[in-house]
Amino acid sequence: MIDTDTALARCQDLVALAQRMGADAADAVARANASESVNMRLGALEEVERSESEEIGLRVFVGKRSASIHTSDFAPEGLKALAERAVQMARHAPEDRHAGLAPVEAQLSGDLPDLELADTRRSDPEALREAALAVEEAARSVDGVTNSNGGSASASRSVAALATSTGFAHGYAGSGFSLSASVIAGEGGAMQTDHASRSARFLADLVSPEEVGREAGTRAVARLNPVSMPSRKLPIVFEPRIAGGLVGHLLGAMSAPAIARKASFLLDREGEQLFDSAVRILEEPLRKRGMRSRPFDGEGVACCPRALVDGGKLTGWLTNVSSADQLGLGLTGHASRGSGGSPGVSASNVHMEKGSVSPQELMADIEDGLYVTSLFGQGVNGVTGDYSRGATGFRIRKGEIAEPVAEITIAGNLLEMFRALTAADDLEMIRSINVPTLRIDGMTVAGE
Repeated sequence: MIDTDTALARCQDLVALAQRMGADAADAVARANASESVNMRLGALEEVERSESEEIGLRVFVGKRSASIHTSDFAPEGLKALAERAVQMARHAPEDRHAGLAPVEAQLSGDLPDLELADTRRSDPEALREAALAVEEAARSVDGVTNSNGGSASASRSVAALATSTGFAHGYAGSGFSLSASVIAGEGGAMQTDHASRSARFLADLVSPEEVGREAGTRAVARLNPVSMPSRKLPIVFEPRIAGGLVGHLLGAMSAPAIARKASFLLDREGEQLFDSAVRILEEPLRKRGMRSRPFDGEGVACCPRALVDGGKLTGWLTNVSSADQLGLGLTGHASRGSGGSPGVSASNVHMEKGSVSPQELMADIEDGLYVTSLFGQGVNGVTGDYSRGATGFRIRKGEIAEPVAEITIAGNLLEMFRALTAADDLEMIRSINVPTLRIDGMTVAGE
């Protein structure tokens, strides 16, 4: 796999080539990835996979007309043809008065901060095999587990680089390690399946295979013999593993492109009291070893920590160059992009601050409720905020988690759900979006 310097040099060369072909402005982004994974099933090797990919994308501007194109062909004649074709495409594209590169004053300057994103350690195939076997064996050792979908271990390395015709030129490397297991409990029509997984930037930060495996097995067994429950409005408690999805819906609605299209349920609600005043949601793109850490965004704008929700109120939208220009806002360092296409927006390392009570205390006064451990279906309307998802989990009776439940749907509206949200104190910083256990009163449960 190419290193950061090589990726950056390719970007700079391609931008210069596009300008020679007639582009008024241009930027290029290069991405490379190498990964290895080993899958074990029932104690036997099932699959060993290794993949490598390298791509470079070019975006050119001719006046206010632009075009984007990408390739994996790095031969000089191929890149020359790519730049020429991109400029020709741009000349025939419609004008977009909001399009352009980030201004120099908004771009990251100076040296990159050391975010500790790349581990120098490597996991060879044998080490991955041992880890995959260990995670599956731990899951299968849980009493009640009857079969396995497999255990896996993987390691990856990546490089990202961006260069623009305004002089921005930076790149960085990253690494990742992960473990997962999926097993089956029960027999015949009563079988239930569940999984567990963990990821980390550094191998030393990854939990043991035994811990991941035991979690997968315990979760699968706990789901055995589920029942439905009567339809009614109830307090619902979301476990942290899935509660982050609620913040994910918030982030999508905070996207400035969605606001500019008037396609967000948060439209005209900036500064409004959306949550209880104790709720704070923070973004830390510069967190060391963070799963989504990055020093600059997809347009070269410096990433900075910020409160997305403070005192229960939104603090603003997540912008890129185009949406910021449409809305008359500043750049917030949230542009995201792949090798091709125009930049979108995304946040990095988001978490909701923990509350002041334990999960047990959070549900202690619930006479009848639902503890949700899994969601499925895509019934979330980003324009209205209407929320409807299939769910499984456990009944809450007199403040205690009781029997497993399935074949139910939970529904509400995200605006009402946010206002009714209360957080526990069990926050763990192990995902790209981290939240503690969350309670929302008054949601509709549709069951039998």
